[in-house]
Amino acid sequence: MFSSLRWWDLRAPWLLDEHALLRRVASPIAFPDAFDGPRLAHDLRGLPPEAIERGYRRALETAAALGTGWLVPMGFERGVATPLMTAHPQPAAFREAFERAPFDLSEALAEANQRRRDSAVFASRGELAALSGADAAVTVLLRGDSDWLEQADEALLIALNPELDAPGAIDPDCLAGVPGAFTRFAPLSAGRRAKTAPLGPLALMPGGVSLLRAARAKPVKPGKEPKDGGKSAEASKNGKPAKGAKDTKPARDEAGRSVQAQADTAPRRRARSAAQEALAAALEADRIAIERVEPSVDDGRFAAKRVVGEAMLVSATLIVDGHARLGAAVAFRAADEADWREVPLAPLGNDRWQASIPLDRIGRHQFRVLAWRDDWGSLVDDIGKKHAAGQEIALELQEARALLAAALKTNPREAEDPRRDTRAAQALAKAFDGSDAGGQLALLLAPDSAAAYAALYRRSALTRDSRVHLVEVERRAARFGSWYEMFPRSAADDVQRHGTFEDVARHLPRIREMGFDVLYFPPIHPIGLTARKGRNNSLRAGPEDVGSPYAIGSPIGGHTELHPSLGTLGAFRSLVAQAHAHGIEIALDFAIQCSPDHPWLARHPGWFAWRPDGSLRFAENPPKRYQDIVNPDFYASDAMPELWVALRDVILHWVDAGVKIFRVDNPHTKPLPFWAWLIEDVRARHPDVVFLSEAFTRPAMMYRLAKLGFSQSYTYFTWRENKHELREYLLELADGPAREFFRPNFFVNTPDINPRYLHHAPRAQFVIRAALAALLSGLWGMYSGFELGESAPLTDDGEEYRDSEKYELRARDWHRPGNLAAEIALLNRLRRGNPALQTHLGIRFLDAPNDSVLVFRKATPGFDNVIVAAISLDPWAPQSTDFMLDAALYEGWGVPEGAALRSVELANGHQHHWHGTRQYVNLDPHALPFALWRIAPDQPRRAASTPLPGEGSHR
Repeated sequence: MFSSLRWWDLRAPWLLDEHALLRRVASPIAFPDAFDGPRLAHDLRGLPPEAIERGYRRALETAAALGTGWLVPMGFERGVATPLMTAHPQPAAFREAFERAPFDLSEALAEANQRRRDSAVFASRGELAALSGADAAVTVLLRGDSDWLEQADEALLIALNPELDAPGAIDPDCLAGVPGAFTRFAPLSAGRRAKTAPLGPLALMPGGVSLLRAARAKPVKPGKEPKDGGKSAEASKNGKPAKGAKDTKPARDEAGRSVQAQADTAPRRRARSAAQEALAAALEADRIAIERVEPSVDDGRFAAKRVVGEAMLVSATLIVDGHARLGAAVAFRAADEADWREVPLAPLGNDRWQASIPLDRIGRHQFRVLAWRDDWGSLVDDIGKKHAAGQEIALELQEARALLAAALKTNPREAEDPRRDTRAAQALAKAFDGSDAGGQLALLLAPDSAAAYAALYRRSALTRDSRVHLVEVERRAARFGSWYEMFPRSAADDVQRHGTFEDVARHLPRIREMGFDVLYFPPIHPIGLTARKGRNNSLRAGPEDVGSPYAIGSPIGGHTELHPSLGTLGAFRSLVAQAHAHGIEIALDFAIQCSPDHPWLARHPGWFAWRPDGSLRFAENPPKRYQDIVNPDFYASDAMPELWVALRDVILHWVDAGVKIFRVDNPHTKPLPFWAWLIEDVRARHPDVVFLSEAFTRPAMMYRLAKLGFSQSYTYFTWRENKHELREYLLELADGPAREFFRPNFFVNTPDINPRYLHHAPRAQFVIRAALAALLSGLWGMYSGFELGESAPLTDDGEEYRDSEKYELRARDWHRPGNLAAEIALLNRLRRGNPALQTHLGIRFLDAPNDSVLVFRKATPGFDNVIVAAISLDPWAPQSTDFMLDAALYEGWGVPEGAALRSVELANGHQHHWHGTRQYVNLDPHALPFALWRIAPDQPRRAASTPLPGEGSHR
């Protein structure tokens, strides 16, 4: 099928939407020029000849890169402007235009065809994803050879410069959360054997196109924590100083108190007086203070969270006496790497320093801050100032030569440092000795002299942060995803027949049409008969009652078996594969609870706490009571470690079956050390496993679970209703300390929670809640039936559904009038096309006087994708409000406050121009209770922006 690539502006997201639709039906065929309409030359008329040729080359490369097949109209290679297919053909004119062509792209066409033959990506109908926002200087796309980039074997990064008269550059930050974790690249033209490397800044000429072969970095293998007590960033994994480690004395505070006692000096210290000890300690104390290292969770005790491909900003406050200049760096490594890499820290002002660390591998990483006195830089700076003031500098020039000579003299430890390079410094010394005072001054002030001295790694007063900080790097699904929950047993849509995995497969197109990429199942295991619950949680079950899926276990089996009515393990694996083909992951519920019929009770009675009368206490979560469930005792004598290992093996069993996402039921009721161990153990084997915490409990407990390793968490969003509540909660999550480790998943409802404000609510209320969840957070979800407006409560003052699906089969008409499928699909499509909407970070609430309208904007750190959203909180009546764009927005763009902006209304594609900071919106809940605009400056931006505090480099 022909694509519409010929009319794409190389920015708008509609091309990706079209590609997603076309590839389901047939192979998309791209063409760089129209064969039955105005030629490309018509679009480029009036441009200089060299710009026209660039436009043709760009069209050629773009069509060759994006089409599964491609069709090149005759004459394109020579820029012929004469239409190819017309009612009145003019062969003579066509031949003349062909022969008098200003350029010939025949060779470029041949090269493109050869590239297409050499890579399987071009022949596939694989997923095409945008890595950049529509307003980025360069459009960056990722194309895979599979229906789903997460499972692609090969991928191609395509960078396009939409401008024919200006260069552009790829921002490596566009890889944050890159689908499939493709973070290593090599030019496609270099061949398959070319070594791949992390993406660095890549410049594109006007109209340029760059094609890079994309590969995955190996996930990080679990490594041991440094055994050096945090003494040396250069220390190796076994705790011994690595080559080049200059200084291994322990870190000390200003008072000189040692962090770690040194055994060889202990006898001598004991003999000293207290005063002598205090003086000696002060003499050995670090001269430079390192404070407020960020990101840091509980002072480095727990890992901050990021996603693969992200460039993490590290900042610290560095304080030293006097006017000396400082040098500083961040040393970092993956946990399975022995050597540390360094990235220089740059000063921000007021003693604050910052650097950016690339994170291109999934797994645990470590970093620490180093600082030292820059003796060379300080001296050269003083010399420059004195010379500018007309002061004598002869003595200072001698001091500079002496400092360089001293640095060239190596001690044994420096001589072993593989980083040390003396060649440039030796050349500088030789040139210095052969120059007069003027020449010496010029040599000192040249930038190369600072680089030559730095290459000697002579670092005076070297100070290392006493703490090694941790970062957990996960795949994109940990931060961005749209979840759909359904009971597989209801998939038959027939209350008389238990659903199967084959029935679920028939729902996959419907679920994908709504834009969901995670399909989550409540437990799918055998269900016990003892104390089985009847309909609406009745204590009496009839013979036809299916029971609660959370009463796991029967004589058939427990947590590693499937309910026999659903199908076999082979059928489940087939469903997982079919879901992947639709770009959907299957997520399973990990519920650590047992029915009284679970095989573990008979096989391992020592795993449970028995009461004096031989009975077991059933599970409770007051006021809820679960008479059909008993819980194991994690600290029973027979349970340690056997129960812990058995539960870990449950996860590994389902990982082997193709599941990489687990929703954990009530983790706050299980021991915290268990979760810390289990998550670390599982990720040591499978770093790409994602854990969702279903803990509706105290904030401190929810945050602690996140610190222990849960990738994301349910939240209080369900109970945040008015403007003030929503604003305060989002600010807590996005701007408070939790932003470094807690990722909220905003579910609009669950099988357990039928929010009161949805009881008997109009359709617009459901759309409003979906919009709030989908647009405020990068993670959101819904339980099936929400899209149909289901909300009948068991009691008016409760949150249980009437005829709850937890206890019976349900049949639904998914296409009945009034359903929300179109609005949900719109929200998910806009989320996929706009990186700013793929996280809860980067949000700023805008002043709007109407309390019934919530207005906010979201921006990527580089401000190349900025979205303004307005959502009415009133489902009954139209609401309107003015709202004010914030000054930080214009500052981020580098344009004057109030500058003219281009806006695209994303729900309908209407384009407008905004003038001034005050704007207006009117929302009708009976039409669409929300509005979104993508905005960008009308005029060129002055400079790249600096991320706002709390935004980091999240994308």
